Amino acid sequence: MEKYVIKGGQRLEGEVTIAGAKNAALGILAAAVLTDEECIIENVPYVQDTRVLLAAIENMGARVKYIDRHTVSINAGVIEDGEHLVVDDDNIRKIRAGYYLLGSLLGKYKYANVALPGGCDIGARPIDQHTKGFEALGANWEIVKGGNIVVQADSLTGNHIYMDVVTVGATINIMLAAVLASGKTTIENAAKEPHIVDVANFLNSMGANIKGAGTDVIRIRGVERLKGTEYSIIPDQIEAGTFMTMAAATGGNILIKNVIPKHLEAISSKLNEIGAHVIEYDDSVRVMSDGRLKSTHIKTLPYPGFPTDMQPQMAVTLALSKGTSVITESIFENRFKYVSELARMGARISVEGNTAIITGVEGYTGAGLVAPDLRAGAALVIAALSADGFSTVEDIKYILRGYEDFDGKIRALGGAIEVVDSEREEQKFRLRVG
Repeated sequence: MEKYVIKGGQRLEGEVTIAGAKNAALGILAAAVLTDEECIIENVPYVQDTRVLLAAIENMGARVKYIDRHTVSINAGVIEDGEHLVVDDDNIRKIRAGYYLLGSLLGKYKYANVALPGGCDIGARPIDQHTKGFEALGANWEIVKGGNIVVQADSLTGNHIYMDVVTVGATINIMLAAVLASGKTTIENAAKEPHIVDVANFLNSMGANIKGAGTDVIRIRGVERLKGTEYSIIPDQIEAGTFMTMAAATGGNILIKNVIPKHLEAISSKLNEIGAHVIEYDDSVRVMSDGRLKSTHIKTLPYPGFPTDMQPQMAVTLALSKGTSVITESIFENRFKYVSELARMGARISVEGNTAIITGVEGYTGAGLVAPDLRAGAALVIAALSADGFSTVEDIKYILRGYEDFDGKIRALGGAIEVVDSEREEQKFRLRVG
């Protein structure tokens, strides 16, 4: 079983280039199924989630080709029998974004049969808002034996849809289903995240008519068909934020390239507030930290608020800061699973319901750690990099779902980290780095 072995205590310095946004890529790859023409998509992150989704699209009969490591061609015009497609394999059940194929297949073929989604166990992520939207467009749905969800309609007609809660996944899925529906669809209380805007821009480049993405009201006028396109995915704000907090936690100086600084404002604001220095450029940010940081309070909120996907990384940083910090998690109810792992390293964090109370310590001590999910796993790597001594992080399969060449990028910044799959390899690393 592969794991990271890390020697902490190094001040990370240098430059890192951010990959394409995973969460945007997953919606965009599914959206490419909506046309019979070729779509060429650039800046696709080469991570497990995108590869699994592309494999599922290929298994449906589409022609999928990697032009290079980050550029993918998809031609769904060769799918032969849309009405009887079943998207169900062990891999697609492991990722959350498999459900985007519900919206794209329903929109194109008026039928979808897809395995219920998996992903990280960070709390309940129901699909009731997805099915509510599909029903409003004229579809019926049911959960069938084996755990698949089947959605079908004779035709789809635009409608007014009010989302009971702000949800990124349902907003994207309803957009996918509605772009080929007849008439006008209005989504109220829509999510406003950058990847919502990116998916909408991709669909519009295919000939869709979507207005208002990035606001809480999205208006879609259905079109008869969509055409092929070439499109480049936005940078990943969460990968960028992870390296921003990594610079702060290790007392480093990192230039983070290929970013959209506006997407990072909530993260930059909190880092500046606790005493790190964030300098914004046109398409990059520099984060510097020298000396012990200060405490703060954070509440996770839908965009443009502080992102839930950055909560564990920020907690690791605040646990090294002077004073008492409070983090309130308002999105997912099971997102503090990393706290027991940090306690092994000497962190002082108590959890009461959806609130973590963090009393800062002067440093971490290396320990054996297990990644409970994607973002918490990345946060534990940050903790290990800032700790005194050696640490190991197991279950890195979660981290590989969302970070491309994570260990390679860290080594380029001066971090001592390696992927090993045996005790012998781990011992060789320990001897080599001292």
